[in-house]
Amino acid sequence: MTETLAAAGPAASTASSVRVRITEIFLSLQGEAAQVGWPTVFIRLTGCPLRCRWCDTEYSFSGGETMEVARLLQTVNGYGVRHACVTGGEPLAQPGCLALLQGLCDQGLAVSLETSGALDITGVDPRVSVVMDVKAPGSGETARNRMENLAHLKRGDQLKFVLSGRSDFDWAMAWLARHPVPDGVEALFSPVHAELEPRTLADWIVEARAPVRFQLQLHKLLWGDVPGR
Repeated sequence: MTETLAAAGPAASTASSVRVRITEIFLSLQGEAAQVGWPTVFIRLTGCPLRCRWCDTEYSFSGGETMEVARLLQTVNGYGVRHACVTGGEPLAQPGCLALLQGLCDQGLAVSLETSGALDITGVDPRVSVVMDVKAPGSGETARNRMENLAHLKRGDQLKFVLSGRSDFDWAMAWLARHPVPDGVEALFSPVHAELEPRTLADWIVEARAPVRFQLQLHKLLWGDVPGR
């Protein structure tokens, strides 16, 4: 269930001047990437400069509540779990996201960042596990892929390809052939929910001997398209 932001305690002085705009904070299971299955606090930041055709979080494009990072860190700490995920929208569109990520790491949390790959990741705390999209043509945002980010991925980070059909799959395979994934970085292939049959994508991966991991959105299998889950 989405947390009521007003319930957070007073801000700590160390980050009181840094603020971010939040759409929601909630506790769920991580549904994707290497951290799948862990109880995780999700911090969804408001706003995104992209408009992917299959986006399932359009409600985060506007609105939300401005919150001091220090107060947000207190709220996250109150959940009592060791994993946190900063997502969006596009979190890196807000300058305060970098301070938030650092603060979460400083609290000893295992932190992941879900980003579109359209914005510079060089300022992200190296303790953060970056899950970066590579936008296939079916998204309508292929031109926004920031290729310079590839050089800044590190061991344990992941590249995520969300695919809507066979043409997206073929494009992604060609992309991987042209752009070798850095050592220790995994490529993940996911089907667009309710558009590409998961078994079909799984068959393509097996037939192609693709050097990727197949993944589904676990949270959608469990709870469907319910915001805050």
